[in-house]
Amino acid sequence: MEQAIDRLLKEESSAFYVFDTAVLRERIAYLRRHLPERAALCYAVKANPFIVRELKGAVERFEICSPGETEICMKAGIDPEEMVISGVYKTPSVTEELVRGGFTGVITAESLTQYRQLCELSEKYSCRIKVLPRLTNGSQFGMDAEDIENIIASLPEHPGIEITGIQYFSGTQKTSLKRFGRELEQLDRFMGELKERHGFEAKYLEYGTGFPVAYFEGEELDEDTLLDGFTELVNSMEFKGELILELGRSIAASCGRYFTHIVDIKRCKGVDYALVDGGMHQLVYFGQYMAMKKPLFSVAGKSEIIPGKQWTVCGALCSMNDIIVKQAELPEIETGDVLCFENAGAYCMTEGISLLLSRDLPAVYIVKEDGSAVRVRRTFETRQLNTPKYEIEGE
Repeated sequence: MEQAIDRLLKEESSAFYVFDTAVLRERIAYLRRHLPERAALCYAVKANPFIVRELKGAVERFEICSPGETEICMKAGIDPEEMVISGVYKTPSVTEELVRGGFTGVITAESLTQYRQLCELSEKYSCRIKVLPRLTNGSQFGMDAEDIENIIASLPEHPGIEITGIQYFSGTQKTSLKRFGRELEQLDRFMGELKERHGFEAKYLEYGTGFPVAYFEGEELDEDTLLDGFTELVNSMEFKGELILELGRSIAASCGRYFTHIVDIKRCKGVDYALVDGGMHQLVYFGQYMAMKKPLFSVAGKSEIIPGKQWTVCGALCSMNDIIVKQAELPEIETGDVLCFENAGAYCMTEGISLLLSRDLPAVYIVKEDGSAVRVRRTFETRQLNTPKYEIEGE
């Protein structure tokens, strides 16, 4: 791994991402050791679409929330049986295209409107559709329990619909076992009510756990205790069907690093600034709060040097908000040094305001388990997307 990084540091003159397959595989193994034996893993593709092919065969399912993610998974060779087509809004024409093409995976129903469309499509194409209703957590996502009960009660009218289970997700960066306990108890009770009132026994429960990731200095996360406690809660449930845990950042975060070059150094009003060629448009940590917290990072090649001065690291955007780290203790730095940010494997490369100022998107590399590095995206010029192209009538 480090040999590959050393080579990339010499070859790349601008910011780039690296996702490590070996770290990714070990992360999956760790989760398997601490989660319930009956639990299957479902990867939320939105966390990092670049590692989908690396996760093929390592997880049981892939949560897909857009037509773009669907195409990414198809091109990566993911079996449709392993796909869960989700999302608060599903483009009707895309859903119909999937059904018409004989899609064999699961499609979630976020609303009665989505469910009715699936019923109509099953009749139109005389096919069977596996549907997963989503139970709301009180937000704009999913449906009320009463709506799901009405769907279950109407199943005899829609022979082409197979309700496979219930989906539920309530947030991210959750650290409270009490909260997990309340949610699992609520879901357990609801599954029991569906069985008692309607004779419906779900094959599985898909639960988005929102397990946390420690991104910043000083964050204390006893993950062993959290996951072991979660497993005890699951094992005490009355529901004994398959449990599918939807995970995104918990799977992907640790496998990624973001590298950005120091391009300028200055001192203003008594503050020492290091400006980098990246910024908040390329590095997004959950809960960063404009650099009020310090992410885990280092100066490449200078980890053994004792820090001697405080620096504020800012990005390349013309925005006073583009502050990555405030007053961080760093070793002696100079223009050309590279900063390496850890735990950048989830969302960092997609959540930023990447089109602002039309700056280039960084290259992306996958480091294989044998230590070799494969470039999976070249540096991309976003000016192509921001340049107006005037359509001339008649052409």
